[in-house]
Amino acid sequence: MDPSRTAGLVTEALSPAVVVVALPLAVAWDATDHSIGATIGWGLLVAVFYSALPMAFVVHGARRGRWDGHWVRDREHRTLPLVMCLLSALVGMAVMVWLSAPAAVVALAWAMITTLVACLVITRWWKVSVHATVAGGAVAMVTFLYGPWLLALVPLVALVCWSRVVVQDHTVAQVVAGALLGPLVGGAVFLALS
Repeated sequence: MDPSRTAGLVTEALSPAVVVVALPLAVAWDATDHSIGATIGWGLLVAVFYSALPMAFVVHGARRGRWDGHWVRDREHRTLPLVMCLLSALVGMAVMVWLSAPAAVVALAWAMITTLVACLVITRWWKVSVHATVAGGAVAMVTFLYGPWLLALVPLVALVCWSRVVVQDHTVAQVVAGALLGPLVGGAVFLALS
């Protein structure tokens, strides 16, 4: 298979939008003592405000020509989508607090908000890979929750980094910075609050 095509598939399959649907389910599963209903409820609540609504905004903007695609490749156009993601996340956080979400789910939400703010600040001057940031942070968080055996997911972070370079959306430095930013910011906040 053509490496560019494979990289494109990886970019979509392990995108932040996908990871931010799966990660809250993993956190909620642990936080609710493996209650299927509560896991789905809390996981979907996070997924709606932290993935679905932001992605809908980004895709809508791309279709209207406001930016160059649903991954917003041009750094100068990333501020508005990231701010809208942040606003959606803050509304989601308010809903979670109002509904008394489990502490670990709230910790995850704060970790994602903090990471998003870090990406927003960095993006003012430099283009860090959000794909790599989210992948690295997700692996850190599930490792904190479920144990070091989940470090076996690190090759998926490397695969995400590889894909972002091959599709020419990022440099090696940008994906390495992202892969470190996720655990160092999001992972640290999650560990501190959960």
